[in-house]
Amino acid sequence: MSALVNYDPFRSFRSLQGEINRLFDRNLDESTGQMAQWPMRVDIHEEKDQIIIKADVPGMEQKDIQVNIENGLLTISGERKFEDESRRGNYLRVERVYGRFSRSFQLSNVADAKKISASYKNGVLEVSIPKLEEAKPRSIQVTVN
Repeated sequence: MSALVNYDPFRSFRSLQGEINRLFDRNLDESTGQMAQWPMRVDIHEEKDQIIIKADVPGMEQKDIQVNIENGLLTISGERKFEDESRRGNYLRVERVYGRFSRSFQLSNVADAKKISASYKNGVLEVSIPKLEEAKPRSIQVTVN
């Protein structure tokens, strides 16, 4: 007697989708199309009048970090260089990651792109994205007739 086996015609497609999802979970450097050598981690939170992005970029100087806005796309990029390239062969272990990084965020229609500001302190880049006046929550008085 033969056993019945459930046939799933989409099993291969789900497997392919899982592989594609894993690929896009990695960070791509938009300028080169190559995989970024190190992922930049961010926290994004929304306040009443702005959206704040905090990005970890330790061991970097302010001049090595770029924040650009083009066509509603905010891109944070830069490069962390190896400190002492001439003595690299003398290191027994190099675990910190060096190289280019890039991360992009699509700005919503509530963002005021002309007033975006960025600051850098203690290895954390903070990008402040103010909201447009018409996008801010407001209270409407109800009148009784």
